Amino acid sequence: EFLSGLDNPIGIKVGPSINIDDLLSICEKLNPNNESGRLTLITRMGADQIRTKLPPLIKKINDNKHKVLWICDPMHGNTYTSDTGYKTRHFDTILEEIEHFFAIHNAEGTIPGGIHFELTGENVTECLGGAQNINDTDLKSRYQTACDPRLNNEQSLELAFLITDLLRKKS
Repeated sequence: EFLSGLDNPIGIKVGPSINIDDLLSICEKLNPNNESGRLTLITRMGADQIRTKLPPLIKKINDNKHKVLWICDPMHGNTYTSDTGYKTRHFDTILEEIEHFFAIHNAEGTIPGGIHFELTGENVTECLGGAQNINDTDLKSRYQTACDPRLNNEQSLELAFLITDLLRKKS
């Protein structure tokens, strides 16, 4: 109720367990005038669930003519605890979720509006994989996060180039 009275844009985290009717109700409540730019839906599905969970959401939102911006958060749905006990993410699953996000939007004729990352310019070892091939035993060497594991400088640049390729494929 409080948020429906604000003029600010609002972001809503959308996980794989979201009930589509609840999401539609939230969209109607928070954006009764259906203004462009008011609502951002931030999907956090995980690479293993995005293919089945996102397409019906997009279809239902479009069928109901809700104006939303779609953003992918490939970080949170792909977090797990490694065998060595570190909270981590794997570069490959982050990339996989992004690739599916783009492919689904391309198939639905909608716009993949953005991507959320947790990253740093430092050479940390908090996320596995990437060109450096960081493995589970490497995590302890430069694991510095106080909360969520971040892509390091090289992983961030590598992902930026891979996303550029995805954007080029669309045009």
